[in-house]
Amino acid sequence: MNVESIELAGQQDFADAGGVFPLIYASADAPDLDASLTWLTENRERLLSELATHGALLLRGFRVESDGDFDQLIQRFELPNFTYSDSLSNAVRRNRTERVFTANEAPPEVSIYLHHEMAQTPVFPSKLFFFCEQAQMSGGATPLCRSDILLSRLAASRPEFVAACEERGVRYSNSMPATDDPSSGQGRSWRSTLSVTTAAEAEAKLTALNYSWEWHLQEVLRVTTPALPAVRELADGRKVFFNQLIAAFRGWKDARNEAGKSIQFGDGSSIDPADMAMAIQLADELSFDTPWQAGDVALVDNFLVMHGRRPFSGERAVLASLVA
Repeated sequence: MNVESIELAGQQDFADAGGVFPLIYASADAPDLDASLTWLTENRERLLSELATHGALLLRGFRVESDGDFDQLIQRFELPNFTYSDSLSNAVRRNRTERVFTANEAPPEVSIYLHHEMAQTPVFPSKLFFFCEQAQMSGGATPLCRSDILLSRLAASRPEFVAACEERGVRYSNSMPATDDPSSGQGRSWRSTLSVTTAAEAEAKLTALNYSWEWHLQEVLRVTTPALPAVRELADGRKVFFNQLIAAFRGWKDARNEAGKSIQFGDGSSIDPADMAMAIQLADELSFDTPWQAGDVALVDNFLVMHGRRPFSGERAVLASLVA
């Protein structure tokens, strides 16, 4: 089985910060899934090292055709599973296997803006796997953005904003329905999000998490996180814009939430929309739109790379798995 690195339109080249982004491997002659799994096993350590350097890998032509195939591929990396049920994410998803579930099932016309997975909570995965099961659509790319490069450029243009992010952190507020709302990208119910069944259990869980909360009509629960880091330093010394500020500012809107009113600095002070506009502009300039083909698999370092979803029409099915 021959595997080679290929180039696709829109790839970024950060010569002083890891090189090409993302790194793309393709095979034109993989005879079957077993051959692909053997190659992955033999190259596991190198691929994980490249993931840490480049931030994202795209695998094409590896004969992955189903959620079961995807699950087998994930297992070859021998990484600990992060179950979605244990998360505090607000997106509605459905499990396919123990490790594999649907990506955010927000309606196709909804943009899911750039974010680090679950960075709006105290609990988040270290890595993500994505698998394109179906790609008969127009649009629907998954944008990827190197968060360390974004932070560096943002610090050059908005140093006071970056300093405030580092020093104060950020708080997120979100209103959760009593039952799952599949029409919203933030539609997971508070019962599902908190893994509880009663309001008393929800309040006990929120107290343990140091969240504040208030109840609204129709059992809507509005919660606010404690101050969470907006900038993190990785083990290798790189600093990253690790948060959900862009997604919350642009896209946390539905019948219960209003975009732009879900974020504040950790001390309660407001965030200047002009600073957010600059962060959004730079992130868009740095983004690579993953041009999904059925069978593609992507590995994303959640500490180093933000991701999102472009609106689409047609049939699109992308599955996901998380690594603790």
